[in-house]
Amino acid sequence: MATSPGTSDPLAGLPLSEQSSRLLSATRDEIDAVLWDRGIRAKAAEVAAASAMRGARDSAAIDGADTAVVDDSPMGRILGNAQVLTGRIPALVDTWTTAPLQVLAELHAIAAQGFASDEERGRPRSGDEVRDPLNMGLLPPSSVISPRMASLATVITTSTSPALLIAAIVHGELSALRPFEIGSGLVARASVRLVMASKGIDPSLFTIPEHGMFELGRPAYVAAIREYSAGTAEGINAYVTWFATALAMGAKAVEI
Repeated sequence: MATSPGTSDPLAGLPLSEQSSRLLSATRDEIDAVLWDRGIRAKAAEVAAASAMRGARDSAAIDGADTAVVDDSPMGRILGNAQVLTGRIPALVDTWTTAPLQVLAELHAIAAQGFASDEERGRPRSGDEVRDPLNMGLLPPSSVISPRMASLATVITTSTSPALLIAAIVHGELSALRPFEIGSGLVARASVRLVMASKGIDPSLFTIPEHGMFELGRPAYVAAIREYSAGTAEGINAYVTWFATALAMGAKAVEI
């Protein structure tokens, strides 16, 4: 992730096209429509609970756990961890704004439950091997994790860019960097909800960003993260297009 030194906003130098900006704005309108729907607001607790459950299921499915059953199988444990992780998000929103790396460590401790030792859970990887359920490849070396995570924390706590752009960059960076040996994808998708809630875009967590990502398909997901990883203007804008499209689909998937 390239940030712009010497400016008040670390994302100021991002090569975002006018088309990408318009698409992010249109996605914001889709989310706003959900927030102002009287029927949804009248059933706020039910809608938020349904969003968390559906988001957890779809996030787990992206990692290959396309199952409706939580059991002691690897796929069942991924689904169970995703459900606990997504349910934990509302309690972490305030901490996210000041100590995002602490929150990411807690989320990873949940995502890696049953797959990593207690010493490994919540800690960045020290090696250059990860469990790669999407066959993403292109793994950055562990030596860059610390500086890139520090830069990411700066983005989260100081950027004044549009909230959906911040969410896109946070998700893209965590997905590309894969700072943990296992569970980075679950953590990256959970981070979208944290940004949206903390920035007031979707404070009640009604929408289902994971659903749009799942519906667009795993190949499109991989392609988008690879575009982000390329770091070119074309790659960043292709990724943002995918991200905005996914979140708009997640807004339209909300049911009363």
